[in-house]
Amino acid sequence: MNRLTPLAALAVGATAAGAVGSFVGLARAVAGNAAALATVGLVALVVVSLGGLGSAPSRALSTPYWGR
Repeated sequence: MNRLTPLAALAVGATAAGAVGSFVGLARAVAGNAAALATVGLVALVVVSLGGLGSAPSRALSTPYWGR
């Protein structure tokens, strides 16, 4: 067994716990404020749309010579 595997699992678990804790904290802060809820929704929408935009390869950069 690789000696770094338990350390990597611990790092992934700590990162996941931090992300969930941050999300719960954000949800608590936004729960009573409509303006904050709208702002968080708008930011999430922008992040998702830009993520989808960057995920597909560009047609202009696609040539039959690449990837061989």
